Amino acid sequence: MTAAHASPKIGVVGVGRMGANIARRLHETGFPVVAVYDTRRSAADEVASELGATACTRLAQVTALSDIIITVVTDDAAMRTLFAESGDSLLEGASGKTFVNCATISPQVHVDVERLAQRAGAQSLETCMASSISQARAGTLYLMCGGERSAFDQVKPMLDAMSSSLRYVGRAGEAAKVKALVNMVMNINTAGLAEGLGLGESLGLDLTMLREIFAQTGANSRVLETDGEDMQNHDHACYFSAAHAAKDSGIALDLARSSGLSLPLAEATKRQFDAMCAAGLGELDKSGIAELTFASRRKTAVKS
Repeated sequence: MTAAHASPKIGVVGVGRMGANIARRLHETGFPVVAVYDTRRSAADEVASELGATACTRLAQVTALSDIIITVVTDDAAMRTLFAESGDSLLEGASGKTFVNCATISPQVHVDVERLAQRAGAQSLETCMASSISQARAGTLYLMCGGERSAFDQVKPMLDAMSSSLRYVGRAGEAAKVKALVNMVMNINTAGLAEGLGLGESLGLDLTMLREIFAQTGANSRVLETDGEDMQNHDHACYFSAAHAAKDSGIALDLARSSGLSLPLAEATKRQFDAMCAAGLGELDKSGIAELTFASRRKTAVKS
């Protein structure tokens, strides 16, 4: 869809680093972003001014101004607040609207939100993102979607503008399950890489050489590509925070418990990210887990 065609009016709720860059990308590709909302009023004001949108002070105002409402929030509680059944809520006046929910949250919350949206005469689609801030800005996100196929088909032109890879997974909750597993495995890989490089440092190995050999052997991983150099160079500018890693590993472990499974690697990894948070390092990028495994800079003892 281009600007020459009639484009749906877009609202974005949650304009932190991810939400703001999604809004910028849609604006540049001809999708009118007409409303933004954030609990941090300054963030909403800044993005609204940049894009010529309205900085809404109420959730219901976003719904009133928009045809499609994208939500990018941090956790289950924030999502339930957006879709509260009373008070200021995105559900107010929602008939005919479509909600596109990008947060990594528990699958059941997506199921509940879809039910509430349908009761209000609206549609809801979970759109889980397996990419980071720079991909949001470039429109190269990897998106996994769950919900009614009709909702997916309706917003697909917009999702195409946001992504380089787009996958419809199935009914509500299914994409969130896949995303939880993606992040669980990613977090395990991150923790393993930090331990490998940390031990390499303690053994006096050249870490650049070690990373190059990892990349050509069974130690290779996508995490090595994205985080290895940052771990070596003590550079943890945040693309995906340790706090989010801890939360997402927790979602996967909740799913495991409900399935009667024990996942010792996921459990150990969550303890590492929880330790980062306890040490005041939760807002570092997940690569900051190296701060717990490099003997030269370890901030806190981690119990296994």
